[in-house]
Amino acid sequence: MVYKLRGHHLFCLLGYRGMGYSEDYVKNMTKIHQSLKHNPMTQIKIVKGPDQLCEKFPETGNYHCQDVDIFQRDEAILAKLGLEIEQVIRWEDVVKQIQRNVKSSDIQTVCQTCSWRSYGVCEEGVQELIDGKGLRTIGDSTNL
Repeated sequence: MVYKLRGHHLFCLLGYRGMGYSEDYVKNMTKIHQSLKHNPMTQIKIVKGPDQLCEKFPETGNYHCQDVDIFQRDEAILAKLGLEIEQVIRWEDVVKQIQRNVKSSDIQTVCQTCSWRSYGVCEEGVQELIDGKGLRTIGDSTNL
């Protein structure tokens, strides 16, 4: 299994706590999140633009996946991690890049325009990863 993810979703996964835009979005995000937690050798293909998480964004919501500021956030995060579009990398290596190159306070700058930033969960997730705790367990992960 290779997950296709855009730059900023590498950070979103760190702060993920089971909340999302719809039930389908949460189900999809939880599946990917827990798969990466339990299988760190899983490969990620870095993509430009909408990815496997964007696929489940509800049609009733403001589809921001094509917004210019989202693409800029993707670019900033990839630059910070030293990753490139089309690169295929194991999740455990993404984690190593985050541990080497990111501080929890970077969320305030890199994710400045994100509506989820105010919850503080992404900074907490970055710090937990830096501290070697990995991703959190979310809900019932027995159906992976």
